[in-house]
Amino acid sequence: MASSSSSMATHFLILLLLQFSFLFNNLAAKHGSPATRHHRAHNRPHNHSSTSNPRLQQAYIAFQAWKRVIYSDPNKVTSNWVGPSVCSYKGVYCTAALDDPKIKVVAGIDLNLANIAGSLPDELGLLTDLALLHLNSNRFCGIIPETFANLTLLFELDISNNRFVGPFPSVVVSLPTLKFLDIRFNEFEGALPPDVFNRGLDAIFVNNNLFSSVIPSTFGTSSASVVVFANNKFGGCLPPSIANFADTLEELLLFNTSLSGCLPQEIGFLYKLRVLDVSFNKVVGTIPYSLAGLAHLEQLVLSHNMMTGNIPEGICILPNLMNFTFSYNFFCEEEGICQNLTSNGIKYDDRRNCLPDKPLQRSKKQCEAVYKHPVDCLEHHCSGGGGGTGAAVAPMHAASPPTHS
Repeated sequence: MASSSSSMATHFLILLLLQFSFLFNNLAAKHGSPATRHHRAHNRPHNHSSTSNPRLQQAYIAFQAWKRVIYSDPNKVTSNWVGPSVCSYKGVYCTAALDDPKIKVVAGIDLNLANIAGSLPDELGLLTDLALLHLNSNRFCGIIPETFANLTLLFELDISNNRFVGPFPSVVVSLPTLKFLDIRFNEFEGALPPDVFNRGLDAIFVNNNLFSSVIPSTFGTSSASVVVFANNKFGGCLPPSIANFADTLEELLLFNTSLSGCLPQEIGFLYKLRVLDVSFNKVVGTIPYSLAGLAHLEQLVLSHNMMTGNIPEGICILPNLMNFTFSYNFFCEEEGICQNLTSNGIKYDDRRNCLPDKPLQRSKKQCEAVYKHPVDCLEHHCSGGGGGTGAAVAPMHAASPPTHS
């Protein structure tokens, strides 16, 4: 029953993606753009063999090349990848082409949770009608082929939970219709190209890799609603240009990214934000007062940093706040209702701070060591990635950072 539901959901998703493509191409036609050679399709069954269909012939070449570089398939997912009828292959979804409803094309590939080991051959660039590619939770390794630049209709790319390596796969930045990018839980390394945030992506998951350098300071106007940087080693501070996500961003997860410096006041411009997690970093200074304007905020996690000052009452009375975790910092006072958040039905954790008359706090010696060297966030304002201040004392983490996405 579960696999049936999953299959139905996949078909429905592909249909939605292909309908989007139909609208996109109609819009292009209205503006005088030349018709593209390859289009996604909407569901309308037709029986045309690959021998009379050049697109399915190309797909056959791609799948056979792929099968040759798969060296482990314990669930035998690709066992029926035999012969030219690629639309009958397990995990492959075909639909009618928009530019010619008599022609079938490969529009989706869903191999999630298949536990396949292998690599991605250059021939996958022949699948130019592909709208959806889901390879979550396999053992694919190597790099992403540059031929992916030919997948100009790709809408969703999920290669998470694999063993891909190398720098950020910059080829995906060139894909004009890509909206969903998930490359988490791999071994990509180096810097993130700033352009990845300027391409109209709705969801960006780059967490749990080996990315370093800094969070790009040159964010353009972005349409992303979810951005997850967590469990990397970016360092530096959160740039004020994060405000360019204001009109869309709902979830920002930055835990365990070696983030330093003060949180910029501009983070309060993200008026649609529902989840903010900057835990397990080296953030210093006070809580930006602008956070009190985030009326949609539900989850605020500041724990395991080196923040100081007061817990502002404006945050504690946010109308949708459900969880406020600020343990393992150096906060010295809770204003007003913040002293009893349970009365507002808010889950909270205020352990290991410098709060008088509260249990499980830091020692007086630890607190005094930090407050002898106060951080002025106005004086040490972070102007971009890689800036920010240090701290007078090393962070005193008592637990390991989370590894979930």
